[in-house]
Amino acid sequence: MAITKEVKQDKIEIVTDFKHLQIREQTIVKEDGEIISKAFTNRYVLDPGTLDVSDNLVDRDISGESAEVQAIANVVWTDAVKAAWKAHLIKVKPG
Repeated sequence: MAITKEVKQDKIEIVTDFKHLQIREQTIVKEDGEIISKAFTNRYVLDPGTLDVSDNLVDRDISGESAEVQAIANVVWTDAVKAAWKAHLIKVKPG
């Protein structure tokens, strides 16, 4: 009787004008190859980056993300999207 657990990204969505990546993870537990449990265990959102103290955009570090998420981010986070995101962050910055 072998029990295994697998965590996979089952949904990657591109949302907002700033191309945020919304990622959903699913955990699947199997016994002898048969699914005995399935649950959505994590959701998170990635944006193109953050501002440093001089209002420069620092690109989001996606090196720890899956190859699929990295590929999508590299396509949708264009220079134009990053410039718009930077302008938005400066506009909503407190103070």
